[in-house]
Amino acid sequence: MKILKQVAQFAVVALSIISSFVFSNFKLKEESMEPIKEAVIEIIEFTDPACTWCWGSEPILRKLQYRYKEQIKISFVMGGLVEDAHTFMDNTNRIGGDLNTFNQQVGEHWLEASQRHGMPVLAEGFKLFDDKNPSTYPMNIAYKAAQFQDEEKANRFLRRIREATAAEAKQTNTMEVLIELAQESGLDIGAFITDMESGKANNAFEEDRYLTRSYQANGFPSFLIRNNDGKEIMLRGYQTFENFKSTINHLSSNKLTEHKEPVSEKNIIDFVKTFEKVAKVEIKEALDLQKMELDEWIKALVKKNMIKEIAVGNSFYYQLTKAGAMCDDTGACNL
Repeated sequence: MKILKQVAQFAVVALSIISSFVFSNFKLKEESMEPIKEAVIEIIEFTDPACTWCWGSEPILRKLQYRYKEQIKISFVMGGLVEDAHTFMDNTNRIGGDLNTFNQQVGEHWLEASQRHGMPVLAEGFKLFDDKNPSTYPMNIAYKAAQFQDEEKANRFLRRIREATAAEAKQTNTMEVLIELAQESGLDIGAFITDMESGKANNAFEEDRYLTRSYQANGFPSFLIRNNDGKEIMLRGYQTFENFKSTINHLSSNKLTEHKEPVSEKNIIDFVKTFEKVAKVEIKEALDLQKMELDEWIKALVKKNMIKEIAVGNSFYYQLTKAGAMCDDTGACNL
């Protein structure tokens, strides 16, 4: 009996040590799952860079950032959407079964989704998957490699991968394109390549996949929203701003301040300046504009040379011109 008791005690200790070791190696578990100190609310998106409804959620996330500012923190967990297009099957969206038609099926699905979420998509010439590159996992791993360098640059890189995949029809699951996008995002290319090739970034991705399974985030996007006390609420699938707002109010006991700005020339310029390059629907969402009203504002600002319009896919991006930056704190914008 004494021996059995000692064995049982040893097993408990061993299990404790193993558990401690496993979770200490989950960097994002440590960073994203422990209560944060700077912000009041953290929103963690379980995602994949090639997920169309994650791309469609960008206007909502940017609106949250713009309205709540430093009161919220947005983080990303890479879940991995398509391990191998040869065997991938999505019966709901009629995708899978034949790699020869896979790209066409995905392009058609993204175009259909774009009509609903409003983010730009380029379906013509879409060729993300082939026999040599049948997976979205390299994009996920690339984000983890970027994360080792700088969180802000990594998130800029993730946005750039989404843009290049959805709206530019680039083959973003190839190392060559990922290096190009990483450089555009300000990453150290030497460190990026080293972390990709050494297996370090892949290990971090596997940790993210474990975390995704732990939270049963089986569909992307899924959002884990939590407060500084560790109270969490999981929202699965695409969410409206109002859904996020209600959840944030509940978790913060209505203590967060939403900075809802009135529609003005200065505030549109300010929003574009905040994110450097924005899609048309992102302006619409952030400032609660109707389509006709949005078109009038954009037309006026382009005519005044305050912003420039860039055709992309089936929609437009907007960036500031030099004149666009010349707005003072009173709301006056000068050419």
